Amino acid sequence: MKKIDEILEKALAEKKLNFEEVVFLLSQRDKDEIKRIHEAARMLRTRYFDNRIFAYGFVYFSTFCHNECTFCFYRYSNAQSLRYRKNRDEIIDLSKALAESGVHLIDLTMGEDDLFLTNPDYFLEMVKAVKESTGLPVMISPGKVSEQLLDKFMDAGVSWYALYQETYNRELYRKMRLNQDFDQRMNKKRKARAKGFLLEEGLLTGIGDTIEDRATAMLEMGSLGVSQVRTMTFVPQKGTPLENLTPTDSRNELLNISVLRLLYPDKLIPASLDVEGLIGLADRLMAGANVVTSIIPPQEGLAGVSQSSLDIDDGSRSLPKIMPTLEACGLTLATTAEYEAFLEQEKAKQDCEKLEQGAS
Repeated sequence: MKKIDEILEKALAEKKLNFEEVVFLLSQRDKDEIKRIHEAARMLRTRYFDNRIFAYGFVYFSTFCHNECTFCFYRYSNAQSLRYRKNRDEIIDLSKALAESGVHLIDLTMGEDDLFLTNPDYFLEMVKAVKESTGLPVMISPGKVSEQLLDKFMDAGVSWYALYQETYNRELYRKMRLNQDFDQRMNKKRKARAKGFLLEEGLLTGIGDTIEDRATAMLEMGSLGVSQVRTMTFVPQKGTPLENLTPTDSRNELLNISVLRLLYPDKLIPASLDVEGLIGLADRLMAGANVVTSIIPPQEGLAGVSQSSLDIDDGSRSLPKIMPTLEACGLTLATTAEYEAFLEQEKAKQDCEKLEQGAS
């Protein structure tokens, strides 16, 4: 039996793959072998989620940030970055419009904006208002926040905390996230999960990472107890130190998605619209993703992250525009109840872990 047959058989039996096996899968370049990896990923997705896909509304409400990440368009010193802050009413209206379109979750994202971080009561009240006005689960992506504020977000009913490491290679991390402590960021995620948040972790590829780097990150993500694992291809950003870095195609991202599905068959894995827009959605879904993220309402002055304007104003990142792609892939939009059932299942797993840890 060929090595790839043995590894895929092991993955389909839901036996944990080791480092060498993950590296082997991520190293594949033969189109037929890659096709088999994608097929195995879809089989596992179907096992846990049938043909159901979830959709996330995205509200990037502040593009101000005090950090100097070398890969980010919104780094503090980038004069080419469009800066804006949406006010409370704008954020609520945008969230309501997304909820009415049929998304399952509102992702409230910002740079590490001192205006919000130093006014936590205003920040918290805004998040509460979004949850109350939409009736949907909320994900917060505000960067590092205090434990006290995390407690308040938990009390307000926030479900998800997203804080991406982007790489688990410490040297590469040091070059990407200037003056940001690796362990402090990791510990913030662990503490958030201990408080009851569901975690989303993120992996960036095409920024100097190796296959071994990606394999290490994928395996270590599991130790965090993440419920959603995201991977995206780096897009060089104007006005940043990495502006002239040669961009890569999406092949590594697609393999990442499939291997993440083989490692974590029952978790959520996004197909982001923020790299290639609508045109790249089908490939990501066929690689095993089961969440469409970065759904943005048109003509509302919102920006994306990797691609600040791609497919936004013409409505190609809206929910109605993605539906034909879902149908062409043999997939359908899940119900709100199905998404809420997933959240309850993940929270129940975390509760069981706490009980087991307490017993030991």
